[in-house]
Amino acid sequence: MTDVTANAVEIEIEPVNDKRGRAAFVDCGRAFSDRLPHFVPQIRGEQLELVDPDKNPFFGHARVQLFIAQRAGKPVGRISAHIDELALAMPAAQGFGPGTGFFGYFDAEDEDVARALLSSAEAWLAGEGMKRVLGPISLSIWEEPGLLVRGQDHPPMIMMGHHPAHYAGWIESAGYTRAKSLYTYDLDITRPFSPLIQRIVQSGHKNARINVRRVRKDRWDEEVATILAILNDAWSDNWGFVPFSPAEVAYAGKKLRPIIHEELNMIAEVDGRPVAFMLTFPDVNDALAKIKGKLFPFGWLTMLRWLRHPKGAGMRVPLMGVLKELHNTRMASQLAFMMIETIRQQANLKFQSTRGELGWVLDDNQGMNAIADTIQSKINREYVIYERMLG
Repeated sequence: MTDVTANAVEIEIEPVNDKRGRAAFVDCGRAFSDRLPHFVPQIRGEQLELVDPDKNPFFGHARVQLFIAQRAGKPVGRISAHIDELALAMPAAQGFGPGTGFFGYFDAEDEDVARALLSSAEAWLAGEGMKRVLGPISLSIWEEPGLLVRGQDHPPMIMMGHHPAHYAGWIESAGYTRAKSLYTYDLDITRPFSPLIQRIVQSGHKNARINVRRVRKDRWDEEVATILAILNDAWSDNWGFVPFSPAEVAYAGKKLRPIIHEELNMIAEVDGRPVAFMLTFPDVNDALAKIKGKLFPFGWLTMLRWLRHPKGAGMRVPLMGVLKELHNTRMASQLAFMMIETIRQQANLKFQSTRGELGWVLDDNQGMNAIADTIQSKINREYVIYERMLG
């Protein structure tokens, strides 16, 4: 336990080491989230699972310490400190690498609490031999990376964080600088793309070598393996890339299956070989807002109906990828446009959706940012990952 005196009131930083503590950690975060305009309540059981070492396979290759801040016996903040062994093995030039640890799940009542939490996370990481800290990343780069610094005026989509604007100032005043920005792009999917893009798409459909097909749920495990193989190749040189472990592949496949609609998820093949994919998730936050994040007593009925046909839901494209051998080629952009246009039409016609969101996209990913600009989407949210050297 760490004691910090601020304004004559002691801040106590308590490490979390058991099931009861993890529940308190989740509930602390939920209490902070409930205060935020436009926040969408999440299902508590899902949040508990993410910090449970027996359920989240991230813990299979990571060391994690959770902390709760208390003042006068009341929870006033929380933070995680974690070390991902897979991230340590990555080249330093790609953002992570040896000596890099992380903080995440950051919430604080005021700047004194924020400073105490960050200091506790840093001390734990330094004690584990880390020389640098990045965050917030909660917990995996594939879960909720970054602090929201732009876009608090509208609700987040599925699997995206939502944070108050003043957190950025508190983190920066603690000595952190920006390491990377992540963008999400808003797209009006009721509007057809430009004639140029339509010609590119039509040309692709006429090319006998190219086949853009739906993901098949009747062979879901096989499709997940194909998608993850492309992803691990396509993203392998990106900043912050960490490969999925086999356990995480199985876990992700099981968790995502209920929100997968074949019409909204595509695999592109060239000469019969899968070379690209695009995943699209209906925004489950639409349904969670209606049931206020509670499945019982009757919320599960609303959720079940929504999962079967998410009429009018926003659509998020969280992941897409093209094999590296095709990067910087006309074929790569053509396949991307073909998949986007196919999904856009299906989302609009079958589900009556009116808007989509692409992202997150790294600020220096020229290819994806160019595609987003070409389809006339606009940045609607920015997340920042901060860094600080330790010692």
